[in-house]
Amino acid sequence: MKTPKVADIVGIVNKFAPVVLAEPWDNSGLQVGDPSAEVFRIMVALDPTAEVITSALASSCQLLVTHHPLIFKPLTSISTATPLGALLHTAIKNGLSILSLHTNYDIATGGLNDVLASTIGLPDSVPLKVTSSSELVKLVVFVPAAQLALVRSALFPFAAAQGNYCDCSFSGGGVGTFTPTAGAQPFIGTVGKLSEVSEERLELLVERSRLSRAVRVLRDVHPYEEPAFDLYPLFNEGEKRGLGRIGSLSAPCTLEEYAARIGTALRTPALRYTGDPHTMVTRVALCSGSGASLLHDAVRAGADVLVTGDVKYHDAREAENMGLAFIDAGHFSTEIIMVEEITERFGQALLKAGFKDCQVQACRTEVDPFHLLPGISRTNL
Repeated sequence: MKTPKVADIVGIVNKFAPVVLAEPWDNSGLQVGDPSAEVFRIMVALDPTAEVITSALASSCQLLVTHHPLIFKPLTSISTATPLGALLHTAIKNGLSILSLHTNYDIATGGLNDVLASTIGLPDSVPLKVTSSSELVKLVVFVPAAQLALVRSALFPFAAAQGNYCDCSFSGGGVGTFTPTAGAQPFIGTVGKLSEVSEERLELLVERSRLSRAVRVLRDVHPYEEPAFDLYPLFNEGEKRGLGRIGSLSAPCTLEEYAARIGTALRTPALRYTGDPHTMVTRVALCSGSGASLLHDAVRAGADVLVTGDVKYHDAREAENMGLAFIDAGHFSTEIIMVEEITERFGQALLKAGFKDCQVQACRTEVDPFHLLPGISRTNL
């Protein structure tokens, strides 16, 4: 059985949440560790705290995967006299690599914001604030008619989706000509003689970031010694990616009802919300973690409410003036859901890659840093 290296795990992350998607101020990626080190056990957590790192080492993990980065700002020193320096020393001394997938995972399709959207009843949401769109290239390859199905099926995993449609391609027949020269080993034809072959022109749209892999697969699967293919840069916009999500509920409900529903779905012990409890909610914007800065985007998108965490007082007042409600479910509750999702995703990806002797486990020790005390209603003062 194959054993993955840290670099293999980084490669898995880059397939579903490429670091290039991260915000410019962010520091996603490998924080600590040797890319060539073998990994037999992985722990997934929200935060790289001292308790989490201790738990990972106690579980004999070689890699800790977290949402929040351990190193966020440039360091001027690494000293055990500081909490961060002590954590770095502990990780390095014990051979524990630490990998962060932060805003790249927030933004990625199928990432944390999509997980949150699905959890709170918005399965068909779209990005709230578009930050980028994928760059598309048209790949055109000429294939003998008899081998069309083989080549097409090999390239389908690289074909860009068109809305809700995948495996999109076009093919049309024609006649190809070529003369093999000395040293050639033609699949069809004879050296020194002109050949005419019934061929299919196969067209697919491929994201530019996946193009090199698609071409490698094409060369491997194509029957010709020198396959003929063309690459056309396009002005077409590909899949839109961005911060937050917005969507519509399947059935409207009151703000109070929806806040209660979110509290149950996210298992949060308490949440805050602004706005008239009896307001009907149909269109919902969301952003995991701290997303109050997206309130103007939510208003422009026609949202009735913005679900997020870390809402400040003046943001709440501004939202009131703009007719937008807030549901503050807390930073922790809107993001801890990533642990189970990433654990499952990694498990499936490792099995698919043939790394059957690498185990992935969710960290079970994390709790919200905020504690709650019963309050006194101001109406009773």
